[in-house]
Amino acid sequence: MTEASALNRDDFGSRPPKIGAVDSQLVPEPRAAWTLNYKRLLNAVFLVCSISGSIVFIEPSPYDFLILLTLLLWIIGGFSIHRAVLPFIILLEMWVLGGFIGLIPYWNEPDPQSFMWHTLFISTTGVFYALFFSENSKQRIDICLKGYTISCVLAAVIAIVTWMGTFGSGEELIKDGRAMIPFKDPNVLGSYMVPGILYLVQKLLLGRTRFLLLTLVSLALSVTALFLSFSRGSWGAAIVSIFLLTAMSLYTADSRRMRRRIIFAAFFVAAAAVIALLIALSNAQIREFFFMRATVTQEYDEGPTGRFGNQLRSIPMLLELPNGFGPLRFRLVFGIEPHNAFINAFASNGWLGGFVFIGMVLTTAYVGFRGSFLRSPYLREMQIIWCATFVFFLQALQIDIDHWRMFYITLGAVWGIEAARIRWLQSGSPQPRQALASARPP
Repeated sequence: MTEASALNRDDFGSRPPKIGAVDSQLVPEPRAAWTLNYKRLLNAVFLVCSISGSIVFIEPSPYDFLILLTLLLWIIGGFSIHRAVLPFIILLEMWVLGGFIGLIPYWNEPDPQSFMWHTLFISTTGVFYALFFSENSKQRIDICLKGYTISCVLAAVIAIVTWMGTFGSGEELIKDGRAMIPFKDPNVLGSYMVPGILYLVQKLLLGRTRFLLLTLVSLALSVTALFLSFSRGSWGAAIVSIFLLTAMSLYTADSRRMRRRIIFAAFFVAAAAVIALLIALSNAQIREFFFMRATVTQEYDEGPTGRFGNQLRSIPMLLELPNGFGPLRFRLVFGIEPHNAFINAFASNGWLGGFVFIGMVLTTAYVGFRGSFLRSPYLREMQIIWCATFVFFLQALQIDIDHWRMFYITLGAVWGIEAARIRWLQSGSPQPRQALASARPP
């Protein structure tokens, strides 16, 4: 072997370099071309949309624009409709159809017409959530719950600050001593907090939080805003949903150790809530207002022309009106809103809408309870979503929830998770049926 060939082998390996070869270290690597990541863009827009959900006092709200943008981006990427969500879509759209049929005699009146167009818009978001969560379910539900909880914390800070009058205009931003900003109604503020509170409570129960202090602070702010709304329905919804979530978590716990953790965390949360309540009630003014609001009925509830009296008087009338009174006409007959979503379904949407609404509640309850006890990758998410939806259904007995955006988020999510669960069962996952054989751990 010659010296030249040896040099070639030592410097360049077994083969000499080609003529005209250039040292790659002297040539800069070409920059990668910028590409749009559609999935990340969709997730980012959806996260911002979820965070904006608590800004309601502006009309149209940022959420209205962002949910439309999210929906359009999602449609561009293509989607499928699983048969599991079809019953929900059909029932929801039949309910809306009943409202438009009831609107026909009053089509030229702007308020009822505007009411029904908003009903169509917000019910469409319910369909969107059902279809959206049926694919890439874990990631999308996680984004939604995180964004929603951030929106709860932001709303809680605003509500607490305005209630305390820090900006010098607190009396203009509260209603009869009750916090409500950034919403227009204290009852909506209080109920909006429920899904976010459930998300944080579940993290504590299952020990799934990496930032314990941040979770505790967020929970404290959300519960404080809920308390300052002085909404009896929201208080009851929070208590019932937390109790139900704790019971479901215990029943479906993976081990005895997990059950002990849940019990300990539940006692901790309950004790902290009692201590915080006692501290708040040490203020005489708050204590007096609290006990006034905590009564089962208020003055405006009682009597033949009170809330409950009007509801009872409306039933015989609605039994004779297949199309109901028409949208927004209950108030014209009785002077106030029905404050009962079931009665309002018959009053605004006729017999078709009323019976369909009841059917939607019953079928959603079946799907929600089943998904909250049968084991699947979406068990914990379903427990949060269904507990929130369940108490919204209970609140529907004493307040109008048919235009609550958080109601359609959780309602659609229940059906979306159900579709994802059925897809998982049909996907050939390892022994899915054995995993579903019993919800109670050994």
